[in-house]
Amino acid sequence: MLTAGGAAYDLVAMGRCGVDIYPLDHGVGLEDVKRFEKFLGGSATNVAVAAARHGRRAALITRTGRDPFGRYIRRSLRDFGVDDAFVAEVDGPPTPVTFCEIFPPDDFPLYFYRYPTAPDLMIEAEELPLDAIRATRVFWATVTGLSQEPSRTAHFAAWQARGRRSHTVLDLDYRPMFWPHPAEAGDQVAKALEHVTVAVGNREECEVAVGETEPQRAADALLERGVQLAIVKQGPKGVLAATADERVEVRPFPVTVVNGLGAGDAFGGALVHGLLNGWELGRILRFANVAGGIVASKLECSSAMPTTAEVKAVLATAGQEG
Repeated sequence: MLTAGGAAYDLVAMGRCGVDIYPLDHGVGLEDVKRFEKFLGGSATNVAVAAARHGRRAALITRTGRDPFGRYIRRSLRDFGVDDAFVAEVDGPPTPVTFCEIFPPDDFPLYFYRYPTAPDLMIEAEELPLDAIRATRVFWATVTGLSQEPSRTAHFAAWQARGRRSHTVLDLDYRPMFWPHPAEAGDQVAKALEHVTVAVGNREECEVAVGETEPQRAADALLERGVQLAIVKQGPKGVLAATADERVEVRPFPVTVVNGLGAGDAFGGALVHGLLNGWELGRILRFANVAGGIVASKLECSSAMPTTAEVKAVLATAGQEG
């Protein structure tokens, strides 16, 4: 199955979904929060939403529980313009929820309620929409999807079907609470890197993936594994993008941070948009940095994802190309 019209998707993302329960009271622990609001969440989910906000035809492969939160996820995806044709319910675990605490500018502890497993880790290889995965212009997956079976096998089946076609992206997205030990995550990432053309992660995630935290060496190590594009996020020092022939570093876009949790996913959706437009690396990074900054300046993640026009307007104000 491709899109309803028979065309290939611009993006098919695969992985985590859930409901974010974020506090409206900031600067206090959860024990003192009195007001919350719910939002669509999950890294792969947010990337799909972010790409759709840039006008891209996006679909998500994931699973939910048979519960009201699962229905909320599917409805929200449709509202954001993301195809939910590959979202299904499973028996057993409920749709996961995630709480966070808000201590701006840089402390946002996360509390995942998805144990001992979550529906999005119950994706079966034989259920995959392989035609859509082969045909999509970008296939996006995350390291979290490798943390348990049957999702792990399903991810490798998807990559095998795709055959390392450009653009096949691995979001290094290492969450220690989902793994018994970093070494196990590193082993799985090493295998996954053999199947992808783009790797995206921060310095800590690069250490798990390739044993390097220094950005240039981390990029070198990722390229040595055969990826065509390595992107290393450096926090307040900006972002490095490296190919075999080019290296570009761009400083972060300054904002007043409210919640930094969704910035990386906004960056991811903007990266998809830039890659599909064939932009040069510097332009992609500037665009993606601003997209991430816009989301970091707001509480929510999915519903804060900016449109292309919003990003361009900020870039124009800063005297940069959009």
